[in-house]
Amino acid sequence: MTIRHLKIFIEVAQCGNMTAAASKLFISQPTASQAIKELEEHYGILLFERLSKRLYITEAGKKLLFYAKEVVKEFDSLESKMSNENKIEKIRVGATISVGDCILSDLIHRCIEENPKVEIYSFVGNTETIEEKLLSNELDIAIVEGKVKSQDLIVKPELNDYLVLICSTKHPFAQKEIIKTDELGDENFAMREKGSGTRELFEEYMLNKGIPIKVVFEGNTPQSIKQEVIHNNCLSVISICLVENEIKDSLIHVIENEENTWNRHFSIVYHKDKLLTDAIKSLINIVKDYKYIPSKTIVNPGILRK
Repeated sequence: MTIRHLKIFIEVAQCGNMTAAASKLFISQPTASQAIKELEEHYGILLFERLSKRLYITEAGKKLLFYAKEVVKEFDSLESKMSNENKIEKIRVGATISVGDCILSDLIHRCIEENPKVEIYSFVGNTETIEEKLLSNELDIAIVEGKVKSQDLIVKPELNDYLVLICSTKHPFAQKEIIKTDELGDENFAMREKGSGTRELFEEYMLNKGIPIKVVFEGNTPQSIKQEVIHNNCLSVISICLVENEIKDSLIHVIENEENTWNRHFSIVYHKDKLLTDAIKSLINIVKDYKYIPSKTIVNPGILRK
């Protein structure tokens, strides 16, 4: 018994005539008759009574008709959905938190504009988490700002970014032109969670200077970090693109690293064995052509000097 048998049976039941049903299905009348016969033999029941060259559906036939319609409906729905799978490409895009807050939504918008039939799922997390998801094939491609450690991942730096030290405009550092690196050891820091590329870069810098970091707050969102800086007099290190509004509103004071050792990139990352579809290639090109460059035109920034 097949879906084809059920479709022929439904049409015969609705037409009440074997010849008419066969005509609608573009098959011969003997083929339709054989399908009904095979169904009756399969279930061991009589589906139609034949009286004066007319077909009358039996009670057993009515029961089968009810279930057959449900089965054929579900089958047709399955066929339609699976057919659409071939027409709609789905991309799973990852981004680290700085990227997610700065540019991800705009990149996705541009990608969908260029590829209307693409569905994009996006995930935002720290560098460590994004790397794990790329390696386990939970993501197809990602844009990150931290260091990627696995040799199985291809990393292509594309967009410029840099970190700045920030404090409240009410913090004593906001009144100084020059801040010595040694002074940071006495300050409270609000930091991103472990696994963050931003945190890792700053921790390496402080370790090389031999200066401990006194962490009094850990958060996994830029907003929570900035609130600690503004309201609780903490310091933090953050991407310049994440504090542009607070700088304009005179809530946060920026201190730039004179050594430029906090300059970095937003990088495209994907598995070395990943098949790059046309939609993924399109997203890569959008990132490459993106004109996002963090502005260094900060009014009266402080300078961090060793």
